[in-house]
Amino acid sequence: MADGELRRDPASRGPREGRDAEGAASDVEDAQESDAARRRRRAQFLRELHEAKQLRDRVQPRRARAARMRQQMRMRTFRW
Repeated sequence: MADGELRRDPASRGPREGRDAEGAASDVEDAQESDAARRRRRAQFLRELHEAKQLRDRVQPRRARAARMRQQMRMRTFRW
């Protein structure tokens, strides 16, 4: 059989009736677990980013001071 015939033939894909009963519960559990894992990865990334910014500010004090001055100027000229 050609590849196209395998894709179109639903019998060649295998049984699916067992997945519907237990699959719904495991999908919700997987979604919660992956959401928690995503939050952990995001928190770790943000910690590392903050640490990298602090390191950059320590090793480049002139650039850090200029960035602080620009930020202050932006805040002074911002209108609500």
